Amino acid sequence: MPAYRHDHYPPASLLRQLAAMAYDSLLIFAILFVAVGGLILFDQTAVNPSLIYIFLATVIFIFYGWFWNRSGQTLGMQVWKIQIVSEFGGYPSWPISFLRLIFAMFSFACFGIGYWWRIFRPYTWHDKFSQTRVIDISGNSS
Repeated sequence: MPAYRHDHYPPASLLRQLAAMAYDSLLIFAILFVAVGGLILFDQTAVNPSLIYIFLATVIFIFYGWFWNRSGQTLGMQVWKIQIVSEFGGYPSWPISFLRLIFAMFSFACFGIGYWWRIFRPYTWHDKFSQTRVIDISGNSS
């Protein structure tokens, strides 16, 4: 699927973005479940807990980075017909995906205000800081 230009499509609604996040959180939970199962299977639970958190954060980054870099969409975004595009054109690169995830965690940590910002602007905090946009590619702007 080709990368869409953010200036040719309307911004995705906050409702669509939150719905895609809910869908993806189920997928991530399942992936993390398997990852932790692998740690238990290979008896790596005695490893420093900080390393386990870094490992799990890396798994999450690979999930998002791979989907965003490959098609601009996670599975949840495909279902809700939204897509992330770089303001410079194309899909977010790996470094941009990393920045976007870091800023999304910051947005969430601030009681979600970085997400609710979307009600007043056509972007979230992490869109702004990572120079990406989430667009509605459904053909309607619900």
